[in-house]
Amino acid sequence: MTDLTTKQTNNLKEKVLWVWKETLAIHLRAPETRLASSLSVIEIFVALYYGKILNFNPTNPLDNIRDRCIISKGHGSICMYPILADLGFFPLSELLQVCKKGSFLGGIPDPVIPGYESVNGSLGHGLGVAAGIALGLKTKKTNQSVFVVTGDGELHEGANWEAIMFASHHKLDNLNLIVDNNGISMLDHTDNIVSHSDLVARLSSFGWDCEEVDGHDVIALRDLFLKQKNTKNGKPKAIIASTLKGKGVPGLEDMSLSHIINPKPEFIESLLKNLDDENLEGK
Repeated sequence: MTDLTTKQTNNLKEKVLWVWKETLAIHLRAPETRLASSLSVIEIFVALYYGKILNFNPTNPLDNIRDRCIISKGHGSICMYPILADLGFFPLSELLQVCKKGSFLGGIPDPVIPGYESVNGSLGHGLGVAAGIALGLKTKKTNQSVFVVTGDGELHEGANWEAIMFASHHKLDNLNLIVDNNGISMLDHTDNIVSHSDLVARLSSFGWDCEEVDGHDVIALRDLFLKQKNTKNGKPKAIIASTLKGKGVPGLEDMSLSHIINPKPEFIESLLKNLDDENLEGK
């Protein structure tokens, strides 16, 4: 495991805050985007993209030697837009055009966006796509890894469990599943719909190497991602990241209907202003 310097650690934490602010700003301009679902995965994506976990090439997003990141919970990945823009996949100015006529940045992302690998419409299919890609890469005997980020609610879909069995059968140790375990589906807490408590035990019973982590600890996430990526033991890997839906927004955080709640624009504006004021006072 490669330890981070103090500067690198601080940079990851600063990126989390910056992405959080930018995600709120995007929602303020485009209220049709899903805010709560995007706020629970910020640390996950920051760790993957800024923590030197994924190999990628912004100037050639389809570079054959890249790692693959399949974002299965596409509706909840608006926070990826500022990350991809910041890394050079497309200009930062495009963030001002989200959901506007002519923009390639929509409320539900798709592969027309540089940096996105797959369609993100119907939930529950990203893991199957990732497993297929992982098998293809393994067959070619490459060193590339495949990461797939799913929501916990979409694990209700049976196609996921077919993919889970498939990955174990084919010993896809280049496949890394990250579950955004925020405990809330579209209309209620996940366990009130169909409980899948103790995902670690469930996935382990299917032959997966599985660990839990605080999904809002960007350093712990980065260290675990690196460990899992470098482990080649014939088993696919899963990380259950415990998160809060709507993280950091009062009235949205961990609310059962947060998926469909849109905070009032003036409330978001006040959150962003207060944060800017605090930063100024701290300088």
